[in-house]
Amino acid sequence: MENSTSILYTQEGGIATITLNRPSVFNSFNHEMIKALQHHLDVAAQDASVRAVVLTATGKAFCAGQDLGEVLDEKEIDFNKIVNENYNPLVLKIRNMDKPVVAAVNGVAAGAGANLALACDIVVAKKSANFIQAFSKIGLIPDCGGTYFLPRLIGFQRAAALMLLADKVSAEQAKEIGMIYDYFADDTFDAEVAKIAHKLADLPTKGLAYTKKLLNQSFQNSIEEQLKQEGLFQAKAGNTADYKEGVDAFLEKRNPVFKGE
Repeated sequence: MENSTSILYTQEGGIATITLNRPSVFNSFNHEMIKALQHHLDVAAQDASVRAVVLTATGKAFCAGQDLGEVLDEKEIDFNKIVNENYNPLVLKIRNMDKPVVAAVNGVAAGAGANLALACDIVVAKKSANFIQAFSKIGLIPDCGGTYFLPRLIGFQRAAALMLLADKVSAEQAKEIGMIYDYFADDTFDAEVAKIAHKLADLPTKGLAYTKKLLNQSFQNSIEEQLKQEGLFQAKAGNTADYKEGVDAFLEKRNPVFKGE
């Protein structure tokens, strides 16, 4: 899958950029593209030199979800298999990666494309971008983690309405209701994404990973268990070289140089 043209992968300065690259079909997912994306997420996760990941796309769209043309070519569609073998692994790879993943939404994000973005740690979008839970328009249910993440981001009532009515949400609205972190003017978008990615890549990678693990656990832990886990992970963080560097830099009144160790 490393030779796939449907996913582009570059690495520079501790940042891995994974780009969806089927612009002629609005970067909709076919089987080959999904497997290539799974592969490159694994590459980024396993490469110690990668300290932040950016997920973005070419063309006018971020991702229009599943390529229905591919699915409709099948005599019998096994939706359960498609979800379990294709989309669920993508979500879990993003959430379990010990590095921050930024979704840089450059255009429309619909269906599984919208929910894949929402599974990332930080979501930013072009001002011209929009998000749509398009599933109800064809009688399907939101997958790719949508029923998990969206209610937690914007609340049950808003999530239910957006999923049932399939209303389009602008980038400005998405920020206002807490669906995404921020949006930027189209002409400055790439530069703003780069700033965020470089800042993440320069921070203490292990500390960020521990924070991410705690956020994942917070969805099911009691307050007592979450407090316990904070203590355990704080002990881990306190044993990292980056913690020592952060304290030394503070005492010496200089900028820290973190190595992700």
